[in-house]
Amino acid sequence: MIEIVSSNTFHNITLPIVDNMSHNPFLDLKFLLALEDSNSVGKDTGWIAFPIIAKSNNQTVGFMPIFLKEHSYGEYVFDWAWAEAFQKHGLDYYPKMLCGIPFTPITGPRIYAQDIEVKKLLINALEKILKDHGISSCHILFPDEKDHILLNESGWLPRNGVQFKWQNKNYKSFDDFLTTLNHNKRKKIKQERKKIKNSNLCITQKTGKEIKTADIVFFYQCYCNTYRDHHSTPYLTINFFHRLLEVMPEQLLLVEAESEGRKVASAFNIIGSDTLYGRYWGALLYVPGLHFELCYYQGQEFCIKNKLEYFEGGAQGEHKLARGFEPFSTYSNHYISNLDFRAAIEDFLNAESKKMHEYSSELDDRKPFKKV
Repeated sequence: MIEIVSSNTFHNITLPIVDNMSHNPFLDLKFLLALEDSNSVGKDTGWIAFPIIAKSNNQTVGFMPIFLKEHSYGEYVFDWAWAEAFQKHGLDYYPKMLCGIPFTPITGPRIYAQDIEVKKLLINALEKILKDHGISSCHILFPDEKDHILLNESGWLPRNGVQFKWQNKNYKSFDDFLTTLNHNKRKKIKQERKKIKNSNLCITQKTGKEIKTADIVFFYQCYCNTYRDHHSTPYLTINFFHRLLEVMPEQLLLVEAESEGRKVASAFNIIGSDTLYGRYWGALLYVPGLHFELCYYQGQEFCIKNKLEYFEGGAQGEHKLARGFEPFSTYSNHYISNLDFRAAIEDFLNAESKKMHEYSSELDDRKPFKKV
């Protein structure tokens, strides 16, 4: 018999052994615990841990990373208009439930179980919690295609998005990659990199034991400065990054830029089994083109050197197209408890889906590669 239980922490739980979890470092309990232990999620953050676990004979056979949310920050799938509509009608949208990785728009499994029947039990249990406690909605963000299809079949509303990913097509070098681009894009990248080279910046890549505590402190200065420049507040605490260095150093890549012996910029990446994930960056000195160098070209070179197949450079950003990134589909699924609002949101999503299809087709036409 399978028992479904919930918790208010990621501590003292185990994850089921699922094949595709090992490919994504964000699905590691070490990552989730780093968020919790650093107070990046938890009390006073609007992110309250509420993992749901399926157990059989005291063994974990299923898991969903659920949070109770008191706002819609840090999600990258926007539902502010839905919340406003609820409020205008005198209904509470928050707290809502969310299944995903905080502040991390990375596609991956969201219903962790080898057995499809266990997955269905978890979905049913989640729906029951929503109904029993009068919660407005649940949002499953960036599920992989298998979970997305299962949720569609379970009646959850689908939503489509697009991000950009670079693929290492067995390139021997960065110049080898450049030969696949059309003339204008290839020329632009060469010009951008030449300007950086001529600016006498020293750029280094650090992984594992090469990364020191001082490097994390400097990176965090840059990270916070980026948020200040956008008149915003950082989501993550410095202790989160210190914790990642402690528990998963070999999966971190820091790219740093120095000018005349002084560090001026840093980019923070996480290394998966076949993918490099560009996560955060910041600079204390503005240098034209430095963002592209640290956040894209250095990552592409790292993938080529280390034979990683993909590089995901973060959410959004059509400018990535000109740097060899290609569009790919992302998904989310939504359960709206109120039937009237569910119908209205479904109409909205149907209309949005048509526009997203047109947008994706337009992006495909703008790919930077040579015509075959």
